[in-house]
Amino acid sequence: MHELGVVHTKIDRADRAAVDALAQFGVATIHEAMGRLGLMRPYIRPVYEGARLCGTAVTVLLQPGDNWMLHVAAEQVQDGDVVVAGCVTESEDGFFGELLATSLRSRGARGLVIDGGCRDVDELREMDFPVFARAINAKGTVKATLGSVNVPVNVANALVNPGDVVVADADGVVVVPAARAAEVAEASRRREDAEAGKRTRFEQGELGLDIYDMRPKLAALGLTYKD
Repeated sequence: MHELGVVHTKIDRADRAAVDALAQFGVATIHEAMGRLGLMRPYIRPVYEGARLCGTAVTVLLQPGDNWMLHVAAEQVQDGDVVVAGCVTESEDGFFGELLATSLRSRGARGLVIDGGCRDVDELREMDFPVFARAINAKGTVKATLGSVNVPVNVANALVNPGDVVVADADGVVVVPAARAAEVAEASRRREDAEAGKRTRFEQGELGLDIYDMRPKLAALGLTYKD
């Protein structure tokens, strides 16, 4: 898990068609469709309103207060990737800002997810470079200690392997294992289709009590109605 001082230059990315299919769905839908798995802790938030991303993970293991490995990771980014960074211990320093965003975008990155701090928020908003971070923090970092690139990382309690699909929106961040990307995209489609039918019934005034057939179970548990 914490392999230090290595950059893996070849990773198996999820199928691009499956990634594009997953990009059509929200985090909540994907999380439910995958069996309620894969969510990062809710403290990882978009640094500006409207940020959203979906792509394949280039993973980074950082040392606290040191963003050296983000620069190293930029070389490994391909079009459609998302940089996903964890840290060997908790750190809210400002690892990432406008210049690194410019570098990553030039390589085709779709955004960043980091269990650490981010700064230059106004500039990132103007660039529309989506970042999901633990904190917004102007505190700078150094470049002094080795971490790793493209190793498995734990980011906000979610295991992320290189090449996995990472989807993020206002509801949070979810990780889909690369091998399950197509399957989860199809399950997400079925879930959205089912929800569309339920939405129509709710709009027509039906109650969840009846749509979900809750009344028999409630009665069996002893729920009573009194005038």
